[in-house]
Amino acid sequence: MAHDEGVAELLRERLEGERFREQRMFGGLALMVEGHMVAGVLGESALFRPGRDRMEEALALPGVTPMTMGARTMGGFVAASPEALGDDATLDRLLALSLACIRALPPKA
Repeated sequence: MAHDEGVAELLRERLEGERFREQRMFGGLALMVEGHMVAGVLGESALFRPGRDRMEEALALPGVTPMTMGARTMGGFVAASPEALGDDATLDRLLALSLACIRALPPKA
């Protein structure tokens, strides 16, 4: 599935000031900070990595569901609907949770 460039640009703008790189992943686009995926774009939706410890908080946000790939639920990741991405507070919170998660991990090369 191709990624929506508008969603990708929205995430790029929100990550301005972070040292991130882009990588094709899961048929979409992943945004990586310190070698870890912070967010990704699949079609018109996005995925975020709040981590297992903050899943409940992330899932309480409107338009956010557990991330699934086929029949498998991806632990520590959530999916955000296009409606969720249109809400500044939800988007900012998801990115804050994801950045906090990856900053608790050792950097990758």
